[in-house]
Amino acid sequence: MGWARTEKRALAETLRQTDPRAATLCAGWDVQRLLAHLVQREQDARGAVGDLLQRAEPGQEKNLGSLVEGAATPQGYAALVDRFLAGPPRWSPFSWAADQVSLLEYVVHHEDVRRGGPVPAAPRELPAHQRQQLWKQLPLMARLRFRKAPVGVVLALPDGTTAPVKVGTPAVTLTGDPVELALHVTGRRGAAVVQVSGPPAAVTEFQDWLAQG
Repeated sequence: MGWARTEKRALAETLRQTDPRAATLCAGWDVQRLLAHLVQREQDARGAVGDLLQRAEPGQEKNLGSLVEGAATPQGYAALVDRFLAGPPRWSPFSWAADQVSLLEYVVHHEDVRRGGPVPAAPRELPAHQRQQLWKQLPLMARLRFRKAPVGVVLALPDGTTAPVKVGTPAVTLTGDPVELALHVTGRRGAAVVQVSGPPAAVTEFQDWLAQG
């Protein structure tokens, strides 16, 4: 069993224990809408594309809203968690390539739920091999995220391991656990425990650029 499946089970358990109406780190999404997104992503490609083309504000997505309405009761919410846990058919890439296409998704959305309320949960200590898998996947996401950054960008682990993701001089270094770096890279900077270091002018320019996006 891969790490995506392990994280999916942990996320499902957190979803069962969390108020469906609780806030998350995703603007406009409460817990049940985030759950609906996870189900739609893997099991309703047509609905996901429709919502994407609609370009609705977060929380106003038509097809996602239908899933949310079905989860309005405790029984409906529990059934939607079960549907998420059951997953897509075996032929779907979301099934046979889950570690590659869903591990980061599950980890980030798990933290969206855990840290989104008025009293955010403390960071989790994930198994070393799961953190290593996350670390391997982070550079590609970071390259896409920081491709237009005005300075160079390097990801770093607390043990000194580094991964350059944007070539440039001067450069800033983002240091943190893989989960924290994933949160920062995906725009959840306020919840991420990440140190940004480098020449002061470069750090300021980088932070200003992030604030504009």
